[in-house]
Amino acid sequence: MIYAIILFAITYILMLMYAKYHTHIALGSALIFILTGMLPLDLIFNSIDFNVLLMIAGTMGLVQLFIDSKMPAHLADLLMEKVPNIRTAAIALALFAGIISAFIDNVATVLMIAPIALEICKKIDTNPVPFIIAIAVSSNLQGAATMVGDTTAIMLGSYADMNFLDFFFYNKKPAIFFAVELGAAGAALVLAWLFRKENKKIIKNTSLTVVNDYLPTKLLLIMVVLMIGASFIENKPAITNGMICVILLIIGILHIIQKNRDKEIIVHIFKAIDFETIGLLFGLFLIIGGITHMGVLDAVAELLAKLGSGNLFILYTVVVWVSVILSAFIDNIPYVATMLPIITGLAETLSVEPALLYFGLLSGATLGGNCTPIGASANIAGIGILRKAGYKVETKDFIRIGIPFTLAAVIPAYVYFWLIYA
Repeated sequence: MIYAIILFAITYILMLMYAKYHTHIALGSALIFILTGMLPLDLIFNSIDFNVLLMIAGTMGLVQLFIDSKMPAHLADLLMEKVPNIRTAAIALALFAGIISAFIDNVATVLMIAPIALEICKKIDTNPVPFIIAIAVSSNLQGAATMVGDTTAIMLGSYADMNFLDFFFYNKKPAIFFAVELGAAGAALVLAWLFRKENKKIIKNTSLTVVNDYLPTKLLLIMVVLMIGASFIENKPAITNGMICVILLIIGILHIIQKNRDKEIIVHIFKAIDFETIGLLFGLFLIIGGITHMGVLDAVAELLAKLGSGNLFILYTVVVWVSVILSAFIDNIPYVATMLPIITGLAETLSVEPALLYFGLLSGATLGGNCTPIGASANIAGIGILRKAGYKVETKDFIRIGIPFTLAAVIPAYVYFWLIYA
């Protein structure tokens, strides 16, 4: 196990230091895990989240059709008519992304909203990097607000036999939705402070960009509706969301080919898919599979249990803040899956209701991904969009926004859960 921890630590240090080569580093590390047997061949397939990879590829293609239709430019014009300056525009986009992310996957949200932000930044001649980062972290935050907003939320709902409304009121007490919104209010203030110098006024356009095709927009809206609907289906195939995105992309491509009589659109869409981002996620999935197989996550869970055993406040504090730290570097899905039964056992030992620890785990594991550029798939997708647009994102650029945003969101939720459920 010690070798898996060392390799994991070296991999993430190198990825944070050399962001330009993070895909190569992740794939190289994954190969070492496989060649050394730390990730057995029979576990490779199950370690890869094909749903996320298909969803990213399909959504990226749909978003390219969306961009080609001029709808992002049109929406950017509409938003610019309503906001007075750059700071307000950045906060409005982040909040809008958060609202959408409460109901559909965070990655899909970022891929949908980022083109609008890029168009606005292009029109007002400003750096889009902080805009996209703000959208990504806001999407991650709101993913925990409802049972359909994030995979970890779905996992908790299924494990604890919760329904959609239990995320609003659980055992007749205000639940995690209100904690997330409390955190969102604090995070919005942080964004306002971070963008405090962006007071440049936005010049209103005399005319709106004309949309040349409304079908891509309709397909994205259909995608949102289908994803929300699919979240309520029990025992659905693991790649359901990914297949929704890919099928809608195929429909969009066929429509464009029929409309323009140009089969070159297939090449155009293929080039729009960010295979470097997909490669990075592919490598990370294998790395997390390796440390999971080597028992690293089990050891972490046992350590948490020992640190907090016998005292509910200490246990709750450890669960929340260790979850934040770990989720900045590892996939929160296997971590949450490992922790849920352990938390149940600890709650039984202490003779307390597990809701406090459940919600503390979910908020910490979900929000911790905002600390680093590789802590969440939505972050990776957002940075991939910026890279394809020609912008370089340093680790310091991300943590400058991500860490204060995380603290502003987690601290109110941490206090809220203790006051309500302790």
